[in-house]
Amino acid sequence: MKPHQITADAPRRKRRRRVGRGEGSGSGKTAGRGTLGQGARSGGNAYPGFEGGQTRLLMRFPSRRGFTNHRFRRDFQPVNVGALSAFPEGAVVGPEELKAQGLIEPGLYKVLAGGDLDRALTVRAPKFSAAAKAKIESAGGSVEELSE
Repeated sequence: MKPHQITADAPRRKRRRRVGRGEGSGSGKTAGRGTLGQGARSGGNAYPGFEGGQTRLLMRFPSRRGFTNHRFRRDFQPVNVGALSAFPEGAVVGPEELKAQGLIEPGLYKVLAGGDLDRALTVRAPKFSAAAKAKIESAGGSVEELSE
């Protein structure tokens, strides 16, 4: 079909199929419901995921059971101590500086102990691992924990 072939002639809404109105209509007698069984009864259709009495797939996975707190989980972006070497000696490294450097996206982050630090920095972050704190302080820097 091409754009010049589109017309507004077709009805805006398709007409409802009237079932059970005689054999000549093409959907008479059983009205498209087949012969007997749960689907032929009024109000008788199984819920999505029903597998005819067999234990449904969702229940067969042990990983799907139990409590999860994912709605309230707080994800921290990792920032390794080694990445802080990009900042000059004596700099104050906070969320704005890390965003400007492209090390984090807006949101929560945690400073981890990966890599080595060879300069004194003042690092401001919502969370630090114990090893990261020790590395920063051993390099002569200081640590400031921000409220989340």
